[in-house]
Amino acid sequence: MFLAGLGWAAILSAFVNILQLTVPLYMLQVHDRVLNSQSIDTLVMLSIAAAGALALYGTLEFIRTQSFQVIGGRLLRQLNLPVLEASIRASVKDGSAKAAQGLRDLMDLRTFMTSPAMAAPLEALWSPIFLVTLFFLHPIYGIVGFLAVIVIIAGNVATDLLTRNLLKEANKAQVDSVALVAADLRHAEAIEAMGMLPALSRRWRAAQLHAVALAEAGNSRAKAVSTITRTLRFGIQVLVLAIGAVLVINRAASPGAMIAASILMGRLLLPFDSVIDNWRSWVNASAGWRRLRDLLEENATARETMTKSSTEGDLVVDRVVYAVPGQDLPILKGVSFSVSPGEVLGIVGPSAAGKSTLARLLVGIVRATAGGVYLDGHNVFLWERSSFGAVVGYLPQQISLLEGTIRDNIARMGESDPRAVIEAARTADVHEMIGRLPLGYDTPIGDGKLTLSGGQRQRIGLARALYGRPRLIVLDEPNASLDAAGETALMRAIRAAKADGAIVVLIAHRPSIMEIADKLLVLEGGRVAQFGPRTDVVAALTPGRGRAAAEAGAGR
Repeated sequence: MFLAGLGWAAILSAFVNILQLTVPLYMLQVHDRVLNSQSIDTLVMLSIAAAGALALYGTLEFIRTQSFQVIGGRLLRQLNLPVLEASIRASVKDGSAKAAQGLRDLMDLRTFMTSPAMAAPLEALWSPIFLVTLFFLHPIYGIVGFLAVIVIIAGNVATDLLTRNLLKEANKAQVDSVALVAADLRHAEAIEAMGMLPALSRRWRAAQLHAVALAEAGNSRAKAVSTITRTLRFGIQVLVLAIGAVLVINRAASPGAMIAASILMGRLLLPFDSVIDNWRSWVNASAGWRRLRDLLEENATARETMTKSSTEGDLVVDRVVYAVPGQDLPILKGVSFSVSPGEVLGIVGPSAAGKSTLARLLVGIVRATAGGVYLDGHNVFLWERSSFGAVVGYLPQQISLLEGTIRDNIARMGESDPRAVIEAARTADVHEMIGRLPLGYDTPIGDGKLTLSGGQRQRIGLARALYGRPRLIVLDEPNASLDAAGETALMRAIRAAKADGAIVVLIAHRPSIMEIADKLLVLEGGRVAQFGPRTDVVAALTPGRGRAAAEAGAGR
């Protein structure tokens, strides 16, 4: 698509460049024919022909401009979803704020494609049209034009050699500084409360000044070369006029040819001069394209595309090993267990035992390094996301409610059935609380909107996890922000899901909530220390290390 559109723009550029010969040829004919013959009819015919050619030029120039806009728009529509999905996968993989850079790069690339910088190389591609015309007017004009093009191209090469590394480092430093600020802004409350702003400001300032210094150094070099080449271009045009004057005096060329040659020389060199002026735009666009390509290649989806229907089978964790990419020491080491529909599994263990990592594996957020997690025989990581989301509910430790209404959030931002939304809210015992909000289920939440307490956010997150009556529900610290009434409501919701035949996996800090569990899994150091019916595991735990593990706080 991109190459085809670029090819079409290149063909249009050929005709646009040919039509740009209108003005110099018109001046040549007026000087050499009209002034000598003093024929008004000839002037009128030449003017009509020139007007028609200029009208056609304007039409083709507009079409070419629109073609660049279409190319940019199609590129945006083709890549916006893949880039968004790859950015999300990159964020899940390493939590880096740089993932959002891909979205900025895509918009910057689209803006670049609709800018004048895009047309400059195509103009230069067809510049031989003007060079041939100069040779036609007189060989000396052609030779001067050819040497001038060599000088301008040498300027382009010098610009690249002098600025390539600096601009590359400047782009990287700018991306890093934006990522640093974006990452720190997520912790604005802690920064403000503990007076960390002055120290962080110094870090941000140092990073930004470093990026600016590199960019300014690269720009200074580029502008120096651009100034030199532009000065040479003007000097060459003066030289052409001087040569033309000599040729006219010696009757080797006409005065019209002299003026036309001067205009053609300026038009011949203009695209190359424009390439130098827009060199930074090309460098930035090239760097952005490389980042997009790397983002898409490194975070290409490895999931199935075929949708699957709802499931009634067991959840099986088979010898799962998980290590963070780039690290040798695994977090989980050979974890195996199974849970049947209608059962509640409680997972306990000390901090950093791997509990939250296991929760992320159960819902297919990350891929096991070895082994696998299977729901009704299907690998949860490979499962197509839309159909998988219909059978899974997940409540992470950090509750993230998205920009929208409470109804949108409970319905997972999709088209919702109001009855299903209310059913989920009632199951989570949050229906009455929502009813007391300013607009009920239509109350907007997000930046600058209604601020919810931690307990309210957690209970709305629970309603979201229960929406659509999923068959697998994973709750990571669901009672962390709940009071006694909220915990009682949580217990009722878990019992309701269990009675509905769902598999419930519960990770909790307070051991009292584990009374609802049918099975207990004790994790220690990433390994299964105990697993079985809750009563058997509790009986097997000694007052020492095992009981401490079962009653310890939540961790990874």
